[in-house]
Amino acid sequence: MSDKAILEYNGQKYEFPVIKGSEDELAIDVKTLRSATGGIITIDPGYKNTGSCQSAITFLDGEQGILRYRGYSIEELAEKADFLEVAYLLIFGELPNKEQLSKFHDDIKEESTVDEEMKKILDSFPKSAHPMGVLSSLTSALIAFNPSTVDVSSEDAMYHAIVRILAKFPVLVAWTLRKKKGLPLDYGDDTLGYVENIHKMMFKRPNKTYVKNQIVIEALDKLLILHADHEQNCSTSTVRIVGSSHAGLFASLSAGISALWGPLHGGANQAVLEMLQAIDDDGGDTKKYMAKAKDKSDPFRLMGFGHRVYKNFDPRARIIKKAADEVLGDLGIEDPILDIAKGLEKEALEDPYFVDRKLYPNVDFYSGIIYRALGIPTDMFTVMFALGRLPGWIAQWREMRLNNEPIGRPRQVYIGENSRPFVDLDLR
Repeated sequence: MSDKAILEYNGQKYEFPVIKGSEDELAIDVKTLRSATGGIITIDPGYKNTGSCQSAITFLDGEQGILRYRGYSIEELAEKADFLEVAYLLIFGELPNKEQLSKFHDDIKEESTVDEEMKKILDSFPKSAHPMGVLSSLTSALIAFNPSTVDVSSEDAMYHAIVRILAKFPVLVAWTLRKKKGLPLDYGDDTLGYVENIHKMMFKRPNKTYVKNQIVIEALDKLLILHADHEQNCSTSTVRIVGSSHAGLFASLSAGISALWGPLHGGANQAVLEMLQAIDDDGGDTKKYMAKAKDKSDPFRLMGFGHRVYKNFDPRARIIKKAADEVLGDLGIEDPILDIAKGLEKEALEDPYFVDRKLYPNVDFYSGIIYRALGIPTDMFTVMFALGRLPGWIAQWREMRLNNEPIGRPRQVYIGENSRPFVDLDLR
């Protein structure tokens, strides 16, 4: 097979190299297209056919339903690793040994306080503020308390910046929830594991002793692992393109949070619960809504089924479905919304219309169910997504800076007015 692609236009032929990835993915390298052709560019709205970078972090095959972090299958990582191990793997490239993991956790615990003045910023938000807006603002505000620029040529400086945000971000997440619920702010307990401490910071009541629920902790751990990275999605690409201007890590992460907020991205699990609530408000007839979903003339869309990338079963959904069943079974929750979710799931997995089109429940469907069961408000779901995605964003930012990638600067095809003379105000 030729390692070059030929573009022919207006009687001229232009050759461009073909790059082959480690999983045999092929890409035509068109970075010299404009200069070679005297101004021709490609146009690809949404960048669905355009690679923005070469990355060694995450491999995703939507057709086969494969997701791997640094070569490790998501199934094996979710079963055998914890979230902090996966974070280390994504960021630094290899699974940590016992000493590395212990040091990593200890260093995170050392940085796990947030300047008290941050509470003033949090206090300035009304309770009605959306948690994602609060989280994005607080993350950006961290820059004021950590103003020095990260020296990306220094491994120590890079490591300490990474540890600092991994330590402080969960505090901001917990504070965002506790502000919404009217609970006193909590710094947690550094004798606990990373995920268990997150759970305690979020849910400990001031008048009650915190009691650990292992099934809940394990489900939360799996959810964070499953959301930890997902290749060049909207928020990850945002983190990389903001960072490509040499903006700092915290500023780039804040931009990623804002990108994640949208209902077509991280807000999808919130949209799932809002859909379930609407079905319940209308009497809870799942068969009626399944019929509406199959009716092309009906504007109703079944949220949480199918995936923009996966054309097969979302591999993360297989894992989290089991965790959802365990959490609901252990907590013994009776909730009509969750009953509707189970009904939709059962019907979709048996209905030929959905099976033939591979419209299976995705990770957003099951994550929303678990978060609701845990008592997390619907508008906090995307905040939890951001918490899981944090190590992926860090890894992508770090890779981009270490590779010294050029500043992101897409082109366009202009379709506006041609040159025209200015008309004075009196003559318009």
